[in-house]
Amino acid sequence: MKLYGLPGACSLVDHIALNWIGKPFEYIPVSREGLKVAPFIDISPLGAVPAIDDDGFTLTQNIAILEYLAEKNPEAKLFGGDSLKARSEARRWLGLCNSDIHKTYTMIFGAARLMAEKAGQDELAAGAIKRARDLYAVADKHLAGRDWLSEGRSVADAYLYVTTRWAKAKNVDLTGMPNLEAHFERMNADPAVQAALAAEGLKSI
Repeated sequence: MKLYGLPGACSLVDHIALNWIGKPFEYIPVSREGLKVAPFIDISPLGAVPAIDDDGFTLTQNIAILEYLAEKNPEAKLFGGDSLKARSEARRWLGLCNSDIHKTYTMIFGAARLMAEKAGQDELAAGAIKRARDLYAVADKHLAGRDWLSEGRSVADAYLYVTTRWAKAKNVDLTGMPNLEAHFERMNADPAVQAALAAEGLKSI
């Protein structure tokens, strides 16, 4: 198994998941410049991470990869447990992280690609930062009195953790969200998370 990723990007979620699985894999970092050129563009036609190569079978798109890893390694319980309720709850929050929170960051990180005028870029990024805070507030409320988003630790927790790292890097205001902060510290203390950070040359925040 090979995992292609950009250090600190959403591919960190898959890196954490593979560490939870505990089977051998190779992490292959791709530079931002390398995303759009061969050989990576031949693996991922959109020039985006993550991508995996499992003995010649290549797959892109984070949700698809996480589902693939979970189905191939059911003993790892990457979707929070054995019950339909647990798995569905994990998928609910995975969807929110991928489709809502992550999408919002495209307007923070990539405002310059979306708007020509600097004033417009600043306005777009400011609105997206406010939207991100609102989304984190939903997660914080859900996490009250619980350790994980689902019945057990899941890839949704890994995705929320990775985006919370982005929030801290971009100074998204997370004050008044103690449950989210406790979740972040819980994930930070996970040995598999620490191993993934170290392999990608990242520091704990």
